[in-house]
Amino acid sequence: MHALLRRIMPNVLERFPELLSSSLQTLQMILITSLISFVFGIVFAVLLTVSRKGGILENIPLWTIVDKIINFFRSVPFIILIALLIPVTRFLVGTAIGMRGAIPPLIFGTAPFFTRQMESALAQIDAGSIEAAQSMGISPLGIIMRVYLKENIPGIIRGITITIISLIGLTAMAGAVGGGGLGDFAIRYGYQRYQTDITIVTVLILILLVSVVQGLGNFLAKKTSH
Repeated sequence: MHALLRRIMPNVLERFPELLSSSLQTLQMILITSLISFVFGIVFAVLLTVSRKGGILENIPLWTIVDKIINFFRSVPFIILIALLIPVTRFLVGTAIGMRGAIPPLIFGTAPFFTRQMESALAQIDAGSIEAAQSMGISPLGIIMRVYLKENIPGIIRGITITIISLIGLTAMAGAVGGGGLGDFAIRYGYQRYQTDITIVTVLILILLVSVVQGLGNFLAKKTSH
Protein backbone atom coordinates (compact mmCIF):
# COMPACT_ATOMS: atom_id res chain seq x y z
CA MET A 1 0.00 0.00 0.00
CA HIS A 2 2.78 2.39 0.91
CA ALA A 3 4.57 1.60 -2.36
CA LEU A 4 1.38 2.40 -4.28
CA LEU A 5 0.95 5.74 -2.49
CA ARG A 6 4.61 6.52 -3.06
CA ARG A 7 4.08 6.02 -6.78
CA ILE A 8 0.78 7.93 -7.00
CA MET A 9 1.55 10.87 -4.69
CA PRO A 10 5.26 11.02 -3.91
CA ASN A 11 5.29 14.76 -3.19
CA VAL A 12 2.36 14.51 -0.77
CA LEU A 13 4.10 11.82 1.27
CA GLU A 14 7.36 13.76 1.26
CA ARG A 15 5.67 16.92 2.51
CA PHE A 16 2.97 15.30 4.63
CA PRO A 17 3.96 17.07 7.91
CA GLU A 18 3.72 20.41 6.12
CA LEU A 19 0.38 19.40 4.57
CA LEU A 20 -0.92 18.57 8.04
CA SER A 21 0.36 21.88 9.42
CA SER A 22 -1.26 23.80 6.54
CA SER A 23 -4.56 22.01 7.13
CA LEU A 24 -4.49 22.98 10.81
CA GLN A 25 -3.72 26.59 9.85
CA THR A 26 -6.74 26.63 7.54
CA LEU A 27 -8.96 25.24 10.30
CA GLN A 28 -7.65 27.89 12.71
CA MET A 29 -8.32 30.67 10.21
CA ILE A 30 -11.85 29.37 9.63
CA LEU A 31 -12.61 29.06 13.35
CA ILE A 32 -11.21 32.45 14.43
CA THR A 33 -12.68 34.33 11.47
CA SER A 34 -16.07 32.63 11.83
CA LEU A 35 -16.41 33.48 15.52
CA ILE A 36 -15.44 37.15 15.11
CA SER A 37 -17.48 37.56 11.91
CA PHE A 38 -20.49 35.97 13.61
CA VAL A 39 -20.45 38.63 16.34
CA PHE A 40 -20.03 41.55 13.93
CA GLY A 41 -22.47 40.06 11.41
CA ILE A 42 -25.27 39.62 13.95
CA VAL A 43 -24.75 43.11 15.38
CA PHE A 44 -24.74 44.84 11.99
CA ALA A 45 -27.65 42.76 10.67
CA VAL A 46 -29.77 43.64 13.70
CA LEU A 47 -28.83 47.33 13.32
CA LEU A 48 -29.85 47.29 9.66
CA THR A 49 -33.10 45.47 10.43
CA VAL A 50 -34.33 47.58 13.33
CA SER A 51 -33.15 50.98 12.01
CA ARG A 52 -34.53 50.68 8.48
CA LYS A 53 -37.67 52.53 7.41
CA GLY A 54 -40.57 51.03 9.34
CA GLY A 55 -38.24 49.19 11.74
CA ILE A 56 -38.89 49.01 15.46
CA LEU A 57 -36.09 51.55 16.06
CA GLU A 58 -36.24 53.47 12.78
CA ASN A 59 -33.12 55.56 12.28
CA ILE A 60 -32.46 56.30 8.62
CA PRO A 61 -29.07 58.09 9.12
CA LEU A 62 -27.72 55.11 11.11
CA TRP A 63 -29.13 52.65 8.57
CA THR A 64 -27.53 54.59 5.70
CA ILE A 65 -24.08 54.66 7.33
CA VAL A 66 -24.06 50.95 8.18
CA ASP A 67 -25.51 49.99 4.79
CA LYS A 68 -22.84 51.98 2.89
CA ILE A 69 -20.01 50.49 4.96
CA ILE A 70 -21.27 46.96 4.31
CA ASN A 71 -21.69 47.68 0.60
CA PHE A 72 -18.15 49.07 0.37
CA PHE A 73 -16.46 45.99 1.80
CA ARG A 74 -18.79 43.67 -0.12
CA SER A 75 -17.88 45.33 -3.42
CA VAL A 76 -14.07 45.12 -3.09
CA PRO A 77 -12.59 41.88 -4.52
CA PHE A 78 -10.88 39.90 -1.78
CA ILE A 79 -7.43 39.92 -3.38
CA ILE A 80 -7.56 43.72 -3.61
CA LEU A 81 -8.98 43.94 -0.08
CA ILE A 82 -5.94 42.08 1.28
CA ALA A 83 -3.60 44.64 -0.29
CA LEU A 84 -5.80 47.56 0.76
CA LEU A 85 -5.77 46.47 4.39
CA ILE A 86 -2.03 45.81 4.71
CA PRO A 87 -1.43 48.90 6.94
CA VAL A 88 -4.42 48.00 9.11
CA THR A 89 -3.36 44.36 9.29
CA ARG A 90 0.19 45.29 10.35
CA PHE A 91 -1.22 47.65 12.99
CA LEU A 92 -3.56 45.00 14.40
CA VAL A 93 -1.41 41.86 14.36
CA GLY A 94 2.10 43.11 13.58
CA THR A 95 2.43 41.37 10.22
CA ALA A 96 0.68 41.18 6.85
CA ILE A 97 1.82 37.66 5.91
CA GLY A 98 1.21 34.18 7.23
CA MET A 99 -1.85 32.97 9.10
CA ARG A 100 -1.90 35.95 11.49
CA GLY A 101 -1.70 38.38 8.59
CA ALA A 102 -4.55 36.65 6.78
CA ILE A 103 -7.10 36.81 9.60
CA PRO A 104 -7.93 40.59 9.58
CA PRO A 105 -8.64 40.67 5.80
CA LEU A 106 -10.66 37.47 6.17
CA ILE A 107 -12.77 39.13 8.86
CA PHE A 108 -13.27 42.28 6.77
CA GLY A 109 -14.21 40.10 3.80
CA THR A 110 -16.46 37.69 5.69
CA ALA A 111 -18.34 39.88 8.20
CA PRO A 112 -20.13 42.00 5.52
CA PHE A 113 -21.11 38.84 3.63
CA PHE A 114 -22.47 37.28 6.83
CA THR A 115 -24.26 40.53 7.66
CA ARG A 116 -26.20 40.37 4.41
CA GLN A 117 -27.02 36.71 5.02
CA MET A 118 -28.37 37.53 8.47
CA GLU A 119 -30.22 40.61 7.25
CA SER A 120 -31.99 38.46 4.67
CA ALA A 121 -32.83 35.85 7.31
CA LEU A 122 -34.20 38.45 9.77
CA ALA A 123 -36.32 40.01 7.02
CA GLN A 124 -38.26 36.74 6.80
CA ILE A 125 -39.73 37.20 10.29
CA ASP A 126 -43.48 37.60 10.10
CA ALA A 127 -44.49 41.22 10.73
CA GLY A 128 -47.46 39.93 12.70
CA SER A 129 -45.14 38.36 15.28
CA ILE A 130 -43.36 41.69 15.76
CA GLU A 131 -46.63 43.60 16.08
CA ALA A 132 -47.92 41.05 18.60
CA ALA A 133 -44.75 41.45 20.68
CA GLN A 134 -45.08 45.25 20.58
CA SER A 135 -48.74 45.07 21.65
CA MET A 136 -47.67 42.99 24.65
CA GLY A 137 -45.32 45.78 25.72
CA ILE A 138 -42.10 43.86 25.02
CA SER A 139 -39.09 46.19 24.79
CA PRO A 140 -37.14 46.56 21.52
CA LEU A 141 -34.28 44.53 23.04
CA GLY A 142 -36.75 41.84 24.00
CA ILE A 143 -38.15 41.77 20.46
CA ILE A 144 -34.66 41.46 19.02
CA MET A 145 -33.75 38.55 21.32
CA ARG A 146 -37.09 36.72 21.51
CA VAL A 147 -38.50 37.32 18.03
CA TYR A 148 -35.83 38.27 15.52
CA LEU A 149 -33.14 35.89 16.80
CA LYS A 150 -34.88 33.13 18.73
CA GLU A 151 -37.60 32.57 16.14
CA ASN A 152 -35.17 32.44 13.25
CA ILE A 153 -32.52 29.97 14.40
CA PRO A 154 -32.79 27.74 11.26
CA GLY A 155 -32.28 30.78 9.03
CA ILE A 156 -29.28 31.88 11.10
CA ILE A 157 -27.77 28.39 10.84
CA ARG A 158 -28.22 28.39 7.06
CA GLY A 159 -26.53 31.79 6.87
CA ILE A 160 -23.63 30.56 9.00
CA THR A 161 -23.27 27.49 6.77
CA ILE A 162 -23.17 29.53 3.56
CA THR A 163 -20.71 31.97 5.10
CA ILE A 164 -18.28 29.30 6.33
CA ILE A 165 -18.31 27.63 2.91
CA SER A 166 -17.51 30.99 1.32
CA LEU A 167 -14.81 31.54 3.97
CA ILE A 168 -13.13 28.25 3.06
CA GLY A 169 -12.69 29.60 -0.46
CA LEU A 170 -11.31 32.89 0.87
CA THR A 171 -8.72 31.13 3.04
CA ALA A 172 -7.48 29.30 -0.05
CA MET A 173 -7.38 32.59 -1.98
CA ALA A 174 -5.35 34.20 0.82
CA GLY A 175 -2.62 31.69 0.01
CA ALA A 176 -1.97 33.60 -3.22
CA VAL A 177 -0.39 36.39 -1.16
CA GLY A 178 1.36 34.22 1.43
CA GLY A 179 -1.58 33.93 3.79
CA GLY A 180 -0.66 30.45 4.95
CA GLY A 181 -2.91 27.41 5.09
CA LEU A 182 -3.81 25.03 2.30
CA GLY A 183 -4.00 27.74 -0.34
CA ASP A 184 -0.43 28.81 0.28
CA PHE A 185 0.70 25.16 0.37
CA ALA A 186 -0.99 24.35 -2.94
CA ILE A 187 0.39 27.43 -4.69
CA ARG A 188 3.99 27.01 -3.47
CA TYR A 189 4.24 23.33 -4.36
CA GLY A 190 1.33 22.37 -6.59
CA TYR A 191 1.41 25.43 -8.85
CA GLN A 192 4.90 26.91 -8.69
CA ARG A 193 6.73 23.55 -8.65
CA TYR A 194 4.25 21.64 -10.83
CA GLN A 195 3.62 18.97 -8.18
CA THR A 196 0.17 17.97 -9.38
CA ASP A 197 -0.45 15.37 -6.67
CA ILE A 198 -0.24 18.12 -4.02
CA THR A 199 -2.79 20.23 -5.91
CA ILE A 200 -5.20 17.29 -6.20
CA VAL A 201 -4.93 16.31 -2.53
CA THR A 202 -5.38 19.93 -1.42
CA VAL A 203 -8.52 20.24 -3.54
CA LEU A 204 -9.87 16.99 -2.09
CA ILE A 205 -9.30 18.25 1.47
CA LEU A 206 -11.13 21.51 0.68
CA ILE A 207 -14.02 19.56 -0.89
CA LEU A 208 -14.19 17.41 2.24
CA LEU A 209 -14.30 20.51 4.47
CA VAL A 210 -17.13 22.02 2.41
CA SER A 211 -19.08 18.74 2.46
CA VAL A 212 -18.74 18.40 6.24
CA VAL A 213 -19.83 22.00 6.86
CA GLN A 214 -22.78 21.72 4.47
CA GLY A 215 -23.92 18.40 5.92
CA LEU A 216 -23.66 19.65 9.51
CA GLY A 217 -25.46 22.88 8.61
CA ASN A 218 -28.31 21.00 6.92
CA PHE A 219 -28.63 18.67 9.93
CA LEU A 220 -28.75 21.50 12.49
CA ALA A 221 -31.16 23.58 10.41
CA LYS A 222 -33.50 20.61 10.10
CA LYS A 223 -33.30 19.83 13.83
CA THR A 224 -34.11 23.41 14.83
CA SER A 225 -36.97 23.90 12.36
CA HIS A 226 -40.40 24.10 13.95
